[in-house]
Amino acid sequence: VIVLAMAKNVKKLTLANKLAKRGDLIKPTEIKSRPNRADNVRDIEDLVGVSAGAAGSSSSVFFSPVQTRKQRLLNGEAVKKTNIKMEPLSPARVAPKKFRKDDRMVTRVQMGSATVVICKVVPDAVDSPVRVDKIREEVEPQIKQEAPEDSPSFSEVQAPHPLWFNHLENIRIMRNSRTAPVDTMGCHRCADLKADSKTQRFQNLVALMLSSQTKDRTTYEAMNRLKDRGLTPLKVKEMPVTELENLLHPVSFYKNKAKYLKQTVEILTDKYGSDIPDNVKDLVALPGVGPKMAHICMAVAWNKITGIGVDVHVHRLSNRLGWVPKPTKEPEQTRVALEKWLPFSLWSEVNHLFVGFGQTICTPVKPNCGECLNKDICPSAHAETKEKKKK
Repeated sequence: VIVLAMAKNVKKLTLANKLAKRGDLIKPTEIKSRPNRADNVRDIEDLVGVSAGAAGSSSSVFFSPVQTRKQRLLNGEAVKKTNIKMEPLSPARVAPKKFRKDDRMVTRVQMGSATVVICKVVPDAVDSPVRVDKIREEVEPQIKQEAPEDSPSFSEVQAPHPLWFNHLENIRIMRNSRTAPVDTMGCHRCADLKADSKTQRFQNLVALMLSSQTKDRTTYEAMNRLKDRGLTPLKVKEMPVTELENLLHPVSFYKNKAKYLKQTVEILTDKYGSDIPDNVKDLVALPGVGPKMAHICMAVAWNKITGIGVDVHVHRLSNRLGWVPKPTKEPEQTRVALEKWLPFSLWSEVNHLFVGFGQTICTPVKPNCGECLNKDICPSAHAETKEKKKK
């Protein structure tokens, strides 16, 4: 390339002009291509001279310190053949470096002024006398790792949706990255930790009764007002209904809940010694207490898992994710459908996970499907957008 450029600009070069006075100068008119040359270098015989005596003439002068192959042949010298294996990325006229025996695993490639070293850390299993299986046997422990007996295995669960566990894992990740109102103001946060255990159980029940169709913040603030007045069965029993209604406002259906609360404390003081029942059957028998409240109360107050607490959030998400065989209309229907297939070890966390997820991402109106990790595996993802496009 350098020779060609200098030959084209021969009249402009001072050195070429001086050399031209000393003899015939080759003026290139055509380039013979050599396609299979790895070094991409042309010798001087690749240039065809104009005059007959120029090309291949021993008297012709060319400004190169190295004789051409044709000149060496005319002088009676044999062309020396070398068996040097050229590296594919080696530049022209750079002889490969002879490596020591210790460097068999190393390949050095000269890239201009830099040297690239390619090392093979582990030889291929086919060429290596040391088998990978043998290395693995030496490295891995010989003791069999058995899974603990209590570790959950859900491979045989007959769930309505085949990717239900992926849904659950993604919801866990999303819940850990974002705080929901239920985490700080849920019913399990409303009891006075300084009170005795019997009073705390009663306050847990009251918080659940007030939480029906009410936001967590509204319930939490009403519970604080009640605790300031002394939230015990005896205090509520002695409190006038109107005063109790004023303390509960603006809780949803606060008048009905005040009436239920007054009736409940009468039963608790007369039948349970100012404590709450320790079973779902008796809890559901109390005024204003449903199955959802009973199961959550058993988990929070008595630390016993008796069922899944299904509220509006759990009911909505279970239908959206396809966790029920067919769509359900009531939370109680959803609870029965979930308990038929969901492993018992997951009953305790479903309510808390789904409630917080329903408050932050999978909201009742305009759910944030774009932020949800289940957007590609959820049957209801972008359902509202799809319906609008159809219209």
